[in-house]
Amino acid sequence: MIKLVNVNKVYKVDEETDFYALKNANLEIKDREFVAIVGPSGSGKSTLMHIIGLLDKPTSGELLIDGKNVSKLNDDAISSLRNEFVGFVFQQFNLIPKLTVLENILLPVMYARRPIKYDPEKKALALIQKFGLSGKESSYPNKISGGQQQRVAILRALIMEPRLILADEPTGNLDSRTGEGIMNLLKNLNQDEKITVAVVTHEAEIAAFAGRKIKVMDGKIVKTK
Repeated sequence: MIKLVNVNKVYKVDEETDFYALKNANLEIKDREFVAIVGPSGSGKSTLMHIIGLLDKPTSGELLIDGKNVSKLNDDAISSLRNEFVGFVFQQFNLIPKLTVLENILLPVMYARRPIKYDPEKKALALIQKFGLSGKESSYPNKISGGQQQRVAILRALIMEPRLILADEPTGNLDSRTGEGIMNLLKNLNQDEKITVAVVTHEAEIAAFAGRKIKVMDGKIVKTK
C-alpha cells in the first residue's frame, strides 16, 4: 500500500551544512499490516511518519501509495488525499478544549473535500457507543480521563474511514494499564476492521503489539522484520 524509494529528507543548517533527517530510506508497508516504527529520539522516525502521513514531502526520492507517486502532487491534492487516506493519533491527544467529545470527533468532516456517503453524526454516535464512551457525547475534554481523551482522538481519526492510522507515541501520556488498553484497541482495529496501523514508539512494550518492527537509526532504516 505504501512504498518509499530512496527517500531523503534534508534540512539546511547553514550555507555549508545539510542535515539528513532521512537517508535513502526504502520501505514497504502492506495493506492491513500493523507495524511499529522504532528508534531513539532524533533517529528520524518522526520524520518518516510525517512523510508517510503526507504531512511533509521528501527532498528527493518517491513516496508511492497504491503504486501512485504522490511526492510530486500539489499541496491541495496532498491535503485532500491526507484527509481521506490517513487518520492521526498523537501523544498529546490534540483535542479542542472548547468542543465537546462529539464535536471533536466530527472535526475532520468539516475539512472533507469529497461527498460523504454516510451520516457523520450517526457514525460518530455509533463509534462512541462501540468504544465505551456512551454518555460522554456532550462532555468537554477536561472533564474526561486521559484514556478517554485518547479514545476520542482515535474516533476522530476513524470518522473519515481512513485506510491508515498513524499513531505517534499514543500511550506516552497514559499510565501502563490505560496504555495497554489503547494498544489493544488499535490492534483490534487492525484485526477486525482491517485498517493498516503504524505506531511510532521508543518503547519495546508498545512495539511488541505490532506484527513487524521498522527500526530507524541516524536517519537510516536499519532493520525491518
